Amino acid sequence: MRFTLDLRRLAALALLPAAALGVTTQASAQARDFPNHPIELIVPFQPGGGTDALARAFAEASQKHMPQSVVIVNKPGASGAIGWQDVINAKPDGYRLAVVTVEVTTLPNMGLAKFTYNDMTPIAQLNADQAAITVRADAPWNTIEEFLAAAKKDSGKISVGNAGNGSIWHLAAAALEDKTNVKFNHLPFQGAGPAVLALLGGHIDAVAVSPAEVTTYVQAGKFKMLAVMADQRVKGFEKVPTLKERNIDLVLGTWRGIAAPKNTPPDVVAYLKDISRKAANEPAFRAVLDKQNLGFAYADDVAFKAVMARDAAYFKTLMGKLDIKN
Repeated sequence: MRFTLDLRRLAALALLPAAALGVTTQASAQARDFPNHPIELIVPFQPGGGTDALARAFAEASQKHMPQSVVIVNKPGASGAIGWQDVINAKPDGYRLAVVTVEVTTLPNMGLAKFTYNDMTPIAQLNADQAAITVRADAPWNTIEEFLAAAKKDSGKISVGNAGNGSIWHLAAAALEDKTNVKFNHLPFQGAGPAVLALLGGHIDAVAVSPAEVTTYVQAGKFKMLAVMADQRVKGFEKVPTLKERNIDLVLGTWRGIAAPKNTPPDVVAYLKDISRKAANEPAFRAVLDKQNLGFAYADDVAFKAVMARDAAYFKTLMGKLDIKN
């Protein structure tokens, strides 16, 4: 009896690896078949901004390296949280991806999102950009000093548009307040594009967005950029000083990249990582970034996750200092 029972146990145990192997084989087969239909790339902001431009350039560049197309879907709202939550909740099969920005590390620290960057699987970083203070060409300020002096004189009256409460552009303007002891009237929009259009229409006084978002209007003579929050002057805007040059020690900006839902199969992640690297090296992709004045900065999945972890810690400290919360 004891001998028979042991045999039954051994037989049951023998079946376990086979069952596990079956699951692994199925997952591997699905990964080998990937992609067999179009991939959705969620842009969590309105069309027209730098994030949207990068996404569309990436989608086009990736066409040369895989059999399926990448379809752009704009899902704006809540400083990007709506679009990212949609991807986080999606089936982790690689068919729904997101363009992620630095806000995935800021919104959770403000209580504006229940997710964290750990709820996504990084694929690749594609860009990094610094914040800039930009006003209309007919504004009465021609230097950052004049702009800040006016803000100090009329505390809380100068309106600065951003991409939403808790967005990097909101934090950039808030950090400038902290460094210079001024107070702005922060006005949130559903993305940098709408904020820039509000400035164009004269509805706000300034924006604290990246050079990429205002390039067209600066080149057309409708806007003037007063300063950039960078270590060095920005390519394409060599005449614009950094805040450091004006004795304001502030360097702040954003990054953009591609991410998938958590638990996406490793084989699928590896495939998407390879496609992202190839797309990032496409001359046409680089040309769009140059035209939009978007800074190119590539990092693979491991390095990109390290960037996310670093910034999550930094912004937690910054927002605690500035008492920025929901």
